[in-house]
Amino acid sequence: MAAEPVEARVEAVLAALSAAASDKVRDEMGPRFGLVVDKAMGVAMNRMQAVARPLKPDHELAQALWDTGWYEARMVACMVDDPAQVTPAQMDRWRADFDNWGIADTVCFKLFDQVPGAAAMIPKWCALNDEFGRRGGFALMACMALHGTGEEADFLKGLKLIEACATDERNFVKKGVNWALRAIGGKKKPRLRAEARATAVRLAASADKTARWIGRDAMRAFAKADGGGTK
Repeated sequence: MAAEPVEARVEAVLAALSAAASDKVRDEMGPRFGLVVDKAMGVAMNRMQAVARPLKPDHELAQALWDTGWYEARMVACMVDDPAQVTPAQMDRWRADFDNWGIADTVCFKLFDQVPGAAAMIPKWCALNDEFGRRGGFALMACMALHGTGEEADFLKGLKLIEACATDERNFVKKGVNWALRAIGGKKKPRLRAEARATAVRLAASADKTARWIGRDAMRAFAKADGGGTK
């Protein structure tokens, strides 16, 4: 049996999301979670995951869901897309639509870090000046470190990007930089662990308050992971 037209599949997903929507969830997105979204229904993450779970990897559906502009549809899109079919052009197109930390982090965590050649996008995005574009670069770096999808050389280059951007005081950038540093420092490879910790020490001693916060927070995380507790 032929698959339903993509338009019908999109409508089915949107209907399922609408049925799971809550005014309370939508109203709390900004004040409680810092998710400022222009087009949102108000669906909790576990409900979005439930909508996505029975869907097969479907690249066509993912593209069409993304193009609706709905926050929840875009979240489902990154959960059902096929990373083997994602191109650098698509990554750039979706990244240009990042307008909040939730979509940036989830797309990188659920999809982009599995795309062949994804590491090449990191320096490009980290060089961007818009807050969520740069957040996407560091989120991708962090996710690749957490999921083991990058090479040691990629992460060594990433540490240099972390130092270069550590003075960016914008909230979602500095937290993304910190996340990437902690993720690289959590790798089991001795060189990466040592270099990440050395980076954190240098940042912690910086004259810049944002860099100091990033370095000190990472040092606390490393100490806790190493069994030293927090100070």
